[in-house]
Amino acid sequence: MKRPAWMPDNFVLSLLASVGLAMLLPAQGRGVALLQGLTQAAIALLFFLHGSKLSRRAVWEGLLHWRLHAVVFAATFVLFPLLGLALRPWLEPLVGPTLYLGVLFICALPSTVQSSIAFTSVARGNVAAAMCSASTSNILGMALTPLLMAAMARWVGAAAEGGAVQLSWHTFEGIVGTLLLPFVAGQLLQGWTGAWVARHKGWIRWSDQGTILLVVYGAFSAATVQGLYRHLPPATLLALLGICALLLAIVMPLLMVISRRLGFSREDEIAIVFCGSKKTLASGVPMAQILFAGQAVGLLVLPLMVFHQLQLMVCAPLARRYAVGPRPEPALQR
Repeated sequence: MKRPAWMPDNFVLSLLASVGLAMLLPAQGRGVALLQGLTQAAIALLFFLHGSKLSRRAVWEGLLHWRLHAVVFAATFVLFPLLGLALRPWLEPLVGPTLYLGVLFICALPSTVQSSIAFTSVARGNVAAAMCSASTSNILGMALTPLLMAAMARWVGAAAEGGAVQLSWHTFEGIVGTLLLPFVAGQLLQGWTGAWVARHKGWIRWSDQGTILLVVYGAFSAATVQGLYRHLPPATLLALLGICALLLAIVMPLLMVISRRLGFSREDEIAIVFCGSKKTLASGVPMAQILFAGQAVGLLVLPLMVFHQLQLMVCAPLARRYAVGPRPEPALQR
């Protein structure tokens, strides 16, 4: 039987099931420590597999298209944060300080990897450039996201619910040890592990999704135990959905206009739009667990979960629309 068009995919359903399980049967007592250890191991495995999978040649070839990457990185790490700060007078009153900080966290995150590449491929865009741009964005995001979050939180004076981001050596140690070192190890051991990972691509997908489900369950379990959702009205959730839609409605058309004004080919425009407008859930949730340790992580990642689902719903029909358009012209001289 064909899945109805309105029904979310299996991963989104699993995500919702994890949230529901956390609200009904949250991890408590010794189960919390066990869950944290399992989650840290899963995160490290995830980034090791990505390091083993990513071709160094593809990275090098993609890096040569510096103009495209400059536009994507500017959208990811400049345009989004500026929008988040500029819209504060309207956004913060709608959702409150803690969820607004979660919106800023969206703005500070790097691009997605798998879905950006997948949508670029479906739309018949520059897949090699998208692969390099999204991957490099994630690598740079390990350093830039914590710095951006600390700067923006300090700028807006975020302190409600313990929401301020406190950068310390422990924060960077957690990011480097949990995210960066496993990725570097995967790159260094690629000669031994790369072929195996290429033959078992499903491991990457299951590792991505399984890690997210674990972290989401842990975050929402803690929020449930602390009673953070008891006073979250439906109107606030609707406002959060509207905020995420507004961000996409501003960024995606703007990237289309900028790409055409700068003379990029159609295939490059596709890569720019999909890489520059999307934010990673796979790296974002683990980062939130480190950056906001001891805080209301469940509430702080809620905007990201809403944004992630919305960007998939928006990008899917856009990719199909690009695909049925005229074939892309040869790329510009780089």
